[in-house]
Amino acid sequence: MDSWEGGATLEWWADRSTCLARFGVRVTVRACGEEWTADAVMDPPPSEEGQEAFDLLTALDPLFTLCFEGDSTILVDVSTPVARGRLALEAHEPAGPGRVPR
Repeated sequence: MDSWEGGATLEWWADRSTCLARFGVRVTVRACGEEWTADAVMDPPPSEEGQEAFDLLTALDPLFTLCFEGDSTILVDVSTPVARGRLALEAHEPAGPGRVPR
Protein backbone atom coordinates (compact mmCIF):
# COMPACT_ATOMS: atom_id res chain seq x y z
CA MET A 1 0.00 0.00 0.00
CA ASP A 2 1.37 3.41 -1.00
CA SER A 3 0.46 6.63 0.77
CA TRP A 4 0.98 10.35 0.46
CA GLU A 5 0.47 13.15 2.98
CA GLY A 6 0.60 16.86 2.33
CA GLY A 7 -1.07 20.22 2.42
CA ALA A 8 -4.00 21.21 0.22
CA THR A 9 -7.02 23.50 0.15
CA LEU A 10 -10.71 22.59 0.12
CA GLU A 11 -12.74 25.15 -1.85
CA TRP A 12 -16.53 25.44 -1.94
CA TRP A 13 -17.80 27.06 -5.13
CA ALA A 14 -21.30 28.56 -5.41
CA ASP A 15 -20.95 28.59 -9.22
CA ARG A 16 -18.13 28.54 -11.77
CA SER A 17 -16.97 32.04 -10.85
CA THR A 18 -17.73 32.41 -7.12
CA CYS A 19 -15.69 30.63 -4.46
CA LEU A 20 -17.45 31.15 -1.12
CA ALA A 21 -14.86 29.55 1.14
CA ARG A 22 -11.37 28.05 1.29
CA PHE A 23 -10.15 25.78 4.08
CA GLY A 24 -6.57 24.62 4.59
CA VAL A 25 -6.29 20.85 5.11
CA ARG A 26 -3.63 18.22 5.65
CA VAL A 27 -4.54 15.30 3.35
CA THR A 28 -3.57 11.64 3.63
CA VAL A 29 -4.12 9.47 0.55
CA ARG A 30 -3.68 5.70 0.61
CA ALA A 31 -3.59 3.65 -2.61
CA CYS A 32 -3.97 -0.09 -2.92
CA GLY A 33 -4.05 -1.28 -6.52
CA GLU A 34 -6.64 0.76 -8.41
CA GLU A 35 -8.52 1.77 -5.25
CA TRP A 36 -7.69 4.72 -3.01
CA THR A 37 -8.95 6.28 0.19
CA ALA A 38 -8.33 9.75 1.50
CA ASP A 39 -9.00 11.72 4.61
CA ALA A 40 -8.05 15.16 5.81
CA VAL A 41 -7.80 17.28 8.90
CA MET A 42 -8.29 21.06 8.97
CA ASP A 43 -4.93 22.81 9.03
CA PRO A 44 -4.94 25.23 10.69
CA PRO A 45 -7.95 24.33 12.81
CA PRO A 46 -10.80 26.70 11.96
CA SER A 47 -12.19 29.28 14.34
CA GLU A 48 -15.65 28.65 15.73
CA GLU A 49 -17.12 30.83 12.96
CA GLY A 50 -15.02 29.03 10.34
CA GLN A 51 -16.22 25.65 11.60
CA GLU A 52 -19.84 26.82 11.49
CA ALA A 53 -19.36 28.03 7.91
CA PHE A 54 -17.74 24.72 6.92
CA ASP A 55 -20.56 22.73 8.54
CA LEU A 56 -23.22 24.84 6.79
CA LEU A 57 -21.58 24.53 3.36
CA THR A 58 -21.08 20.79 3.80
CA ALA A 59 -24.76 20.40 4.74
CA LEU A 60 -25.83 22.41 1.68
CA ASP A 61 -23.67 20.35 -0.68
CA PRO A 62 -20.63 18.25 0.30
CA LEU A 63 -18.98 18.83 -3.10
CA PHE A 64 -15.63 20.61 -2.72
CA THR A 65 -12.68 21.19 -5.00
CA LEU A 66 -9.51 19.78 -3.46
CA CYS A 67 -6.58 21.92 -4.66
CA PHE A 68 -2.96 20.82 -4.45
CA GLU A 69 0.21 22.79 -5.15
CA GLY A 70 0.92 23.14 -8.85
CA ASP A 71 -2.73 23.75 -9.77
CA SER A 72 -3.79 20.08 -9.55
CA THR A 73 -7.43 19.73 -8.49
CA ILE A 74 -10.01 17.01 -7.99
CA LEU A 75 -13.70 17.22 -7.09
CA VAL A 76 -14.40 15.42 -3.82
CA ASP A 77 -17.39 14.72 -1.63
CA VAL A 78 -16.63 15.45 2.02
CA SER A 79 -18.09 13.48 4.92
CA THR A 80 -17.57 14.76 8.45
CA PRO A 81 -16.12 13.57 10.77
CA VAL A 82 -14.81 10.04 10.46
CA ALA A 83 -12.80 10.14 13.68
CA ARG A 84 -11.23 12.79 15.89
CA GLY A 85 -11.93 15.66 13.50
CA ARG A 86 -10.91 13.77 10.35
CA LEU A 87 -12.86 14.35 7.15
CA ALA A 88 -13.46 11.48 4.72
CA LEU A 89 -12.83 12.45 1.09
CA GLU A 90 -14.23 10.53 -1.89
CA ALA A 91 -13.77 11.26 -5.59
CA HIS A 92 -16.94 12.93 -6.81
CA GLU A 93 -19.06 10.85 -9.16
CA PRO A 94 -21.53 12.99 -11.13
CA ALA A 95 -25.13 11.92 -10.50
CA GLY A 96 -25.96 11.92 -14.20
CA PRO A 97 -27.42 14.25 -16.80
CA GLY A 98 -29.94 15.81 -14.40
CA ARG A 99 -27.30 17.27 -12.07
CA VAL A 100 -26.67 20.96 -12.54
CA PRO A 101 -22.98 21.85 -12.15
CA ARG A 102 -22.13 24.69 -9.79
